[in-house]
Amino acid sequence: MTAPTPRGYTATKDQLQSRLRRIEGQVRGVEKMVDEDRYCIDILTQISAIQAALDKVALGLLDDHARHCMHNGAQEGKAEEMTTEMMAAVGRLLRRG
Repeated sequence: MTAPTPRGYTATKDQLQSRLRRIEGQVRGVEKMVDEDRYCIDILTQISAIQAALDKVALGLLDDHARHCMHNGAQEGKAEEMTTEMMAAVGRLLRRG
């Protein structure tokens, strides 16, 4: 069995998973707020906080990707391909609503 390929986030994987679990808890909290018929603005405020937390995770992953994966890709002669791939991912992240 081969070892998994190290990713840009491998060194901070525990921290990333902890953040994602916190976000998951926030989402469950919003579900409970809806179940309890809480005030709309309070629910929207929590949704905004969740989106901000996800954005922070996404930016961290992009940073790790640029510093690790793209660096390695450039050394392998794949800089253009990897830049196109990353910019497409950025475009998907920015496309909301």
